Amino acid sequence: MTVDTFQPEIDDAVKNYDRYVVCLEKSSEEFAAAIASLMQKAIRAFDTRSAGLRHGIALDKDVTIILSQSDDERPLCGIYFNLHSPYQRDALPKTVHPLRDRLPRHGE
Repeated sequence: MTVDTFQPEIDDAVKNYDRYVVCLEKSSEEFAAAIASLMQKAIRAFDTRSAGLRHGIALDKDVTIILSQSDDERPLCGIYFNLHSPYQRDALPKTVHPLRDRLPRHGE
């Protein structure tokens, strides 16, 4: 099993990236190279998975690749875009509360 085994899925992902995804950090060529690298990692994770596990997963902040065991010799392949906005502000952890100015009570 090689990266070329999943070339149709990679081609579809690159085509959809070009058409639908706006990414300020990666050009289409950089994205295609990142997909090939992630696919190698997913194949390695799939081939070396422990007994009883059915998936090989590789991801970066933009893409997740999942190879899943199937009834055929070739595993199923899913390539998912991790959508996020670089303009979204980070949310505070639940244990941190924002500071609020206390208004003086009437008569203080």
